[in-house]
Amino acid sequence: MTVRTLGVVMNGVTGRMGYRQHLVRSVLAIREQGGVELPDGTLVQLEPLLVGRNEYKIAEIARQHGLTRWTTDLDAALSDDAYPLYFDAQLTAVREKSILKAIDAGRHIYTEKPVAESVEGALDLAWRATTAGVKNGVVHDKLYLPGLLKLKRLVDSGFFGRILSVRGEFGYWVFEGDWQQAQRPSWNYRAEDGGGITVDMFCHWNYVLENLFGTVRAVTARTATHIPTRWDEAGNPYDATADDAAYAIFELEDGVVAQLNSSWCVRVHRDELVEFQVDGTHGSAVAGLHKCVVQPRETTPRPVWNPDLRETQSFRGQWQEVPDNAEFDNGFKAQWEQFVRHVVADTPHPYDFLAGVRGIRLAEAGLESSRTGRRLELEAL
Repeated sequence: MTVRTLGVVMNGVTGRMGYRQHLVRSVLAIREQGGVELPDGTLVQLEPLLVGRNEYKIAEIARQHGLTRWTTDLDAALSDDAYPLYFDAQLTAVREKSILKAIDAGRHIYTEKPVAESVEGALDLAWRATTAGVKNGVVHDKLYLPGLLKLKRLVDSGFFGRILSVRGEFGYWVFEGDWQQAQRPSWNYRAEDGGGITVDMFCHWNYVLENLFGTVRAVTARTATHIPTRWDEAGNPYDATADDAAYAIFELEDGVVAQLNSSWCVRVHRDELVEFQVDGTHGSAVAGLHKCVVQPRETTPRPVWNPDLRETQSFRGQWQEVPDNAEFDNGFKAQWEQFVRHVVADTPHPYDFLAGVRGIRLAEAGLESSRTGRRLELEAL
């Protein structure tokens, strides 16, 4: 069996997402399994070169995992032809500049979202990458979750009939940081550092809606900063300048209406931290990160509204769980493998910079809708 090596510069792995999901659970997991298998049977083994601004942190991560290549000099890393792939998991505020350097160096690029801070910046990156002939991809991890893979299976099978609506709930209570440590970094709550739940989650919602139910044609949103003061990692209070909740109605093609609530100020009364309910003429489904349950029209009960009597039906018990019927890998790792095949064997990978542009555009439209109180229509892109 032929084995080849693909060097990848990994920038931003000292952060929570870059370290846990991309380095440990994706790249290192791929190394442990022997590489990514191509359609012709060739294995591609990944060779990471870690980049970070904090020399101590990046050196310690390398030591913990037996990696020998690390640096604080991004320019030097991008000049090494042994590493033709660049990955970015930095703060949004510094990502665009680094990706531009990678494009100028002729590197293929895989990046966390948002790919840039604005639609204009993201479009510029897409144009530059195309002009330079470098392959590019943006993380679309939610599409690889077991629950959403099952939901996609239902959509493709025609289970729903005509889809009418989608309702989504995402979020959990993020502690303010005074009496219990916050579960998210403080920059998430500072707009000047690229924070805000709209910028974070609308990029996700765009590709989930687009790939499962249809293109978003219009948005009406209301954002809020429910908790104005939080405490940072050093225990110091700071003003929260970014939104911590967003409530939106998305109008999709073919008349589908999606309502999605995103909040870091909500206590969970759900089976999972994110859930989507899809209702159609022939059936309904509720999908989370892992689980998906259905109720076809043939087994739909006939509730009757009567506030004078206590409800005796167990509505949750009337749904049927969708079986796995497959083994589901870590979603981040699965997309890493897909992008590696795209780079080396030119297999399809539709989640490029333009897909990232559409996510940023939806986030910007949501923020503008909230500011102006208007419904905003989106042109085809």
